[in-house]
Parts: sequence; structure tokens; C-alpha cells
Amino acid sequence: MDDPHVDGMSESALADLERRRLRALVEADLAVAHQLHADDFQLITPSGDSFSKEEYLQHVASGEIDYVVWDPEEIDARVRDDVACLRYRSTIKIIVGGRESGCDRYWHTDFYEKRRDGWQVVWSQATRIVT
Repeated sequence: MDDPHVDGMSESALADLERRRLRALVEADLAVAHQLHADDFQLITPSGDSFSKEEYLQHVASGEIDYVVWDPEEIDARVRDDVACLRYRSTIKIIVGGRESGCDRYWHTDFYEKRRDGWQVVWSQATRIVT
């Protein structure tokens, strides 16, 4: 995988970086999660809630948000200079506030920027797929 601190980032390397971010969230690896989320990160959840980096990662650290499964399908990515966007579908099983969901499918759109600390996700939005 390309180093997130290098100048150029290929589309496949960005997809690998996103998979690394997802593993960090599932494993509650806060050191990696802090590195890959920009300080001004914002998550928009399927229910329309908004979380800052600090709020989101505090919920993951405390177990309030516990990703049991986060299995991405093929990740499509676009990289241009110091910005990039990706989207993909995934299957997620999550426990929020002690309440476990079944395995649901989601669309994800994530916007990355190359920052002083390397490539970091700035915006993330998830939409539940209703079938």
C-alpha cells in the first residue's frame, strides 16, 4: 500500500487506505483512527446525525459505537492533486448504545484531502440501502 504521507496517491492506494480506516474502526484502534481522520472531520449518519472527529472517535473508544462487521464491497475512488473522493457499498453490523442491529447494507461517500499529516478523511456520509 502507498504511504499516506507521500506526495502522490493512486486510486487503488486510496481504496486501501479506506479499508485500513474501516479496520481501525472495527478494531477500535484509536491511534490509527486518529491518524486517518482530519481534525475537522464530519460524519453524517444514515439517520442524519452529525458527529465531529472528537465525538465520533470518543463513541468508538467508549464502545457506545461498536462496529461488529464492516465489510466493504469494491471501492471506487477518484484522486485529483491533493483531494480525493470514494464511494462504495458495504455490509455493517453495529451496536449503538447497547442495541445491536442486524447486518444492513449502506452506500458510503468519503472525501479525503492531503494534509500536513498525510491523506485524511474530511467528510463521510452513509446512506442505508432499503430493499
